[in-house]
Amino acid sequence: MKTRQAITRRVFSAIGLLFCTACAPSASTAPAPINIAPTATQTPPPTFVVPTETTSIATLACHLQPSVVETGSLDSTTPPQGFLIYLPPCYSEQTDQRYPALYLLHGQTYNADQWIRLGATDSMNKLLLNQTIAPFIVVFPDDRYWYASAGAGFGERLADHLIPFIDRTYRTISTPRFRAIGGLSRGAGWALQLGFTRPDLFGVVGLHSLAIFQRDASRVEFWLRALSPDAVPAVFMDIGRNDPELASARQIEALLMKFEIPHEWRLYSGAHTEAYWSAHMEEYIRWYAEQWSGQ
Repeated sequence: MKTRQAITRRVFSAIGLLFCTACAPSASTAPAPINIAPTATQTPPPTFVVPTETTSIATLACHLQPSVVETGSLDSTTPPQGFLIYLPPCYSEQTDQRYPALYLLHGQTYNADQWIRLGATDSMNKLLLNQTIAPFIVVFPDDRYWYASAGAGFGERLADHLIPFIDRTYRTISTPRFRAIGGLSRGAGWALQLGFTRPDLFGVVGLHSLAIFQRDASRVEFWLRALSPDAVPAVFMDIGRNDPELASARQIEALLMKFEIPHEWRLYSGAHTEAYWSAHMEEYIRWYAEQWSGQ
């Protein structure tokens, strides 16, 4: 059975435009789904290199082209799994190029557009325009059903349905080394769980103001102990000094130290707020891009 999905597109200039909350997709305004045939084969991934001072004029011109954010929803899951996806400039023109994929998960009570409102796509466009990073795809899955009983299935919908669909439909490099997951607050709780239990999917994990699920607190040590040396992801953790989740985040960082999991730990001034995350957005995007530089 073919996956059914609705997609609409929004175009952003290279200098970036913020998404407003009113632009978030809603069930009442979603376009009718259309059939999209899965891609039968995938070509080998290209070398992924950060642009340099010798980058060609053609490449620079590409970075000046508009980026695109598409809105989609999988109706093969219950509830339907919505998402936004950022496609870098010249994605449609450079049809032989494949890209790493970053999955960014929003916080509790928010929707898929939270990261975009806080500056993720603006930072991407700015850094691409400055030739600071190389392009990659960013997926923003929606977890708006966190309060319902069906919300517990978000991890399964993401891992078993959304990721395979994205890999079939878009030109990703579909290996763990080139797939990252990161989250804010509750989204970081999902990133922690999926990042350390699904090394077959993710090779890069970002935990921003981690709010760990209560049921997972006693499981993390088991997850880390079970990781094979060749499956250890790159890890980034940051949190504000006034964040109420600081104590539990410190406990997770202590476990990373105990099991000698290489990671970056950054403690800043600030609290568990959108203002804190927005202030560090460019730093986040730079770090994810660095994990693929020169690969």
